[in-house]
Amino acid sequence: MLAGKRVAFIGGGNMSEALIAGILQGASARPDQLAASDILSTRRDYLKSTYHIDTLADNREAARGRDIIVLSVEPQVLDCAMTEIAPVVGPGQLLISVAAGYPIARIANVLNAAGRVVRAMPNTPSIVREGMTALSYSEGLSDQDRTTARAVFEPIGKVVEIEERLMDAATALSGSGPAYVFVIIEALADGGVKMGLPRQAAESLAAQTVLGAAKMLLDTGEHPGRLKDRVASSGGTTIAGLQKLEEGRLRAALISAVEAAAKRSHELGREWFDH
Repeated sequence: MLAGKRVAFIGGGNMSEALIAGILQGASARPDQLAASDILSTRRDYLKSTYHIDTLADNREAARGRDIIVLSVEPQVLDCAMTEIAPVVGPGQLLISVAAGYPIARIANVLNAAGRVVRAMPNTPSIVREGMTALSYSEGLSDQDRTTARAVFEPIGKVVEIEERLMDAATALSGSGPAYVFVIIEALADGGVKMGLPRQAAESLAAQTVLGAAKMLLDTGEHPGRLKDRVASSGGTTIAGLQKLEEGRLRAALISAVEAAAKRSHELGREWFDH
């Protein structure tokens, strides 16, 4: 659904690069359809030489005449970026924001774009094209625009559509989630090292085990509890380990982590708009 569409990325950071790389590697668009703006000349030069796309220092010129504008700057500077591009934004352009905590209504108001705004929350594994992106849509967004928005993010992983009121929860789970998983992988590897494994081998064993378990869950569609039970045989090693996880309240700790992160996401959104 990106065939022939011209896409501008306002902000040329890591997430924009992940999207650009995914779109190009997936052959969803050609380099001459993409442009990115950034204040750093070194970043512009890198994106241009690596992906052969157009790069600009001026956000307004990057956005002018584009079919899709991806707002990929930090939330605290998004108002400034939107004010800059507002004179060239029209009703024919689809606006996609990846700024955490920034509501659709505010974007639509600043850019006079009621009905054509998408709010996205991709996560860092998008960089290796194994990301998870949550999408929310402005009221009345057409099916074609929804398909187009999905086409921007599907090259870098999986996409789920949710109501905007659930974005803080999605941010806490999939946005912050990779950090929780990295801690789990590190701890598993430390356990292996404690029991005599070399560090590199322990980290490889832990990381691939997590990757394989996640893929097994996604591919089979089975409940994680049932998959867990298939590993934990009666009187075996796994059930002994699971007992220790229960004693350590691993489940409760992870649930609390998501809850705390969701509350903080909500607080940050309010803080940015109170200033």
